[in-house]
Amino acid sequence: MRSPLDTIVSLCKRRGFIFPSSEIYGGLGATYDYGPLGVELKRNVSEAWWRAMVYEHENIAGIDAAILMHPKVWKASGHVDAFHDPLIDDKASGRRYKADQLIENHIEKLRKRGRQERADHVHAQLIAALHADDMPQALHAIILDEQIRAPDSGACDWTEVRQFNMMFETHAGAVSSSDTRIYLRPETAQGIFVNAFNVRDTARLKMPFGIAQIGKAFRNEIVARQFIFRMREFEQMEMQFFVEPGTQMTWFETWKQKRWQWHRALGVPPSKLRWHVHEKPAHYADAAVDIQYHFPIGWQEIEGIHSRTDYDLSRHQQLAGKKMQVFDSKSRQRYVPYVVETSAGLDRTILMLLCEAYREEKASGSPRTVMGFAPAIAPWKAAVFPLIRRGDMPQVARAVAQSMRRAHHVFYDERGSIGRRYRRMDEAGTPLCFTVDRQTLEDDTITVRDRDTSTQKRIHKDQAARYVHDLIAAAPE
Repeated sequence: MRSPLDTIVSLCKRRGFIFPSSEIYGGLGATYDYGPLGVELKRNVSEAWWRAMVYEHENIAGIDAAILMHPKVWKASGHVDAFHDPLIDDKASGRRYKADQLIENHIEKLRKRGRQERADHVHAQLIAALHADDMPQALHAIILDEQIRAPDSGACDWTEVRQFNMMFETHAGAVSSSDTRIYLRPETAQGIFVNAFNVRDTARLKMPFGIAQIGKAFRNEIVARQFIFRMREFEQMEMQFFVEPGTQMTWFETWKQKRWQWHRALGVPPSKLRWHVHEKPAHYADAAVDIQYHFPIGWQEIEGIHSRTDYDLSRHQQLAGKKMQVFDSKSRQRYVPYVVETSAGLDRTILMLLCEAYREEKASGSPRTVMGFAPAIAPWKAAVFPLIRRGDMPQVARAVAQSMRRAHHVFYDERGSIGRRYRRMDEAGTPLCFTVDRQTLEDDTITVRDRDTSTQKRIHKDQAARYVHDLIAAAPE
């Protein structure tokens, strides 16, 4: 029986949302290409994020930093020494898993079975293991003591837990040596930190202020599966907010609520979202939470909100020998700003929206598949059809479509029965379909059909663009 995620993957390829990368050569693991509908969905989501983070805040500016950076950047950030995952292999299947995630999933299963006391005990062991001097050995002991089985094979035959650094190495220049080694960035945040004062000065920002960026990042994920949820090349939407030391927790709470509301505005119900507090925050953080979504594969992170303290700026100040301080005119003191970070995975957000939008239902007695995207992020905002391909209808329909194209992405289709065309648009997530028919040639009215209700009504053809605009404006952005 096909899993819900497999159904989403199949639809994504069939409708042109997402394709396996290099598919004609057998593909490349954990890499995917966005097709015609996928690239539009991705663009709409990233623009919605940019509006919410940059355009709606007078004290946040944008940046687009280079992917390749000086190798000392990653020494300063701690990625060279501490960017590791504790991984364990299932000897039966050869598959590799994150050890801490295996234990977290085990704890959740215990709670679902009503074994709260046992779950609390294992949870306490996990916290202790994450803070242990020999974390891999401590995690391995829990897995063996609890007899945690591999999700794929069902076996309990594990290797030792080992740490893997996840950065991709490459070389700058024609000769490969240790002197030319650089890295593909594993996160976009450091490009913001090294440019913090360039941005502040040129954008004339005052404390507190933020810097936003959308860009590619690369991680040599050993456990890379579950479609676009975990990839080696992915895109992040990050904002670093620079604040006065001592105020970081107030801003931490503020950005938690702002980011929760943004996901809700995309049409995700609160029942499918939850908070997850980090048991062991990263080395740079004094507080960290994730917003998780209930995917078909279970609860998983889509965005992290972190209080990063002054770790990054202080480290760059130390290694680069450049001052990373601001002057407070009131207290007449200089200080290194603290930072509150919001970091959302764009690809994971896309997968969340695909899972949330998908539904199967019956309309007029026949089954249909609908992608119920919020109108603001739908790949096509509208479709225009002539009822038949003969006579003046196609010419009028093309004119209606053209009248909307300056403001909206519109699809024109004249092939197949009108019912099949509606079904194709339902699968693409198109909110509205406009049909030119015989009555249009008499009184200039067209039929508009709503994706979600299948209801139809007539409007003047010159009102089509405004009708789409009003639908988008009425829906939460």
